[in-house]
Amino acid sequence: MTKTKTALHALSRRALILAGTAAMALAAGLAFPGMAAAADKVKVGVFPVSSALPYFVALERGYFKEAGIDAEMVKLMGAPPIVQGMLTGDLDAGANLVTVDGMNANTKKEGLVHYVALYGQNKFAQMEQFVAKSGIDAKTVKDFKGKTMKIMSAPGAGNMAMARAVLGAVGLKEGSDYTLTELAMNLHVDAMKAGTFDAGYTLEPNGTVMNKTGAATTVEAGVVSKYIIGREEAYAFMAGGAITGKFMKERPEVAKRFAAAWRKALKDIEQDPTTRELLKGNTFTPADLAMTIPLPRMLMVDQLSAQDKKDFQKVIDFTTESGVLKEKVDTSKYLVVLDKKAAS
Repeated sequence: MTKTKTALHALSRRALILAGTAAMALAAGLAFPGMAAAADKVKVGVFPVSSALPYFVALERGYFKEAGIDAEMVKLMGAPPIVQGMLTGDLDAGANLVTVDGMNANTKKEGLVHYVALYGQNKFAQMEQFVAKSGIDAKTVKDFKGKTMKIMSAPGAGNMAMARAVLGAVGLKEGSDYTLTELAMNLHVDAMKAGTFDAGYTLEPNGTVMNKTGAATTVEAGVVSKYIIGREEAYAFMAGGAITGKFMKERPEVAKRFAAAWRKALKDIEQDPTTRELLKGNTFTPADLAMTIPLPRMLMVDQLSAQDKKDFQKVIDFTTESGVLKEKVDTSKYLVVLDKKAAS
């Protein structure tokens, strides 16, 4: 064989090897999406209270990475900016979007918000609560009557509506018995320490922090279940893991993988109490209180019971009757199961 033929033979053999390697890489990429190709970017609005924990579990335990997702957190103070980000297309998802605000958004733009998971709260799975400063003699919210209370509330139409509804349910009238002021969550503890308000409708971890530091004392927790649903043991699904209709429609496979990662995070939270460690530095939770913070019951949509769905609809119907939502909403239209294989 001449030197020229030998060189050509070597080149041909090398080309075959390279082609085979490329084919194997392509096959691996098809078999394991996200490994060979760049991860899919998903922008997630995160309200840094304890119900945002699923996002941090999915991120820190590698569930997003396994799913080929590059999750980008956009930290926002409450439901309104999360809804706004979804409306403008700047967000694909919300880690803990208040459900009243999500359903209200759907009355303004059909199909804007869908929930893959809901978070249920009551006095046993504590989240929302009324607190009072030292010196206020109150064992229940009804004891606020006759005191002309200055009350702060967690932000957003949903939280404000629930605060007013509970106060109204025990006979208090706005203006004569109390004033209600919307206040960013990161200001709640300091506002109560300073005595700016007599009481507050707040969320975890602020409730626990206030009680531990003496800034305020919890008067009643799980008030939506008790006063709106009418059963203390019922779960009030006041927030959840949400995605936009646009994300679900335009990138269905990515949305499916996102939901699957979320499912793994919720399972960890249910089975492994050490997941609370991720509240440190990621939310308003002080490091020394992380393991004691109560959490809502976090369920993927397919894990909801028939009664859970009825209770959820009842809360949303109440907000329609009270004028927060301008029209009745069929909540079942906006509860979705994307990761059906994982759910089965």
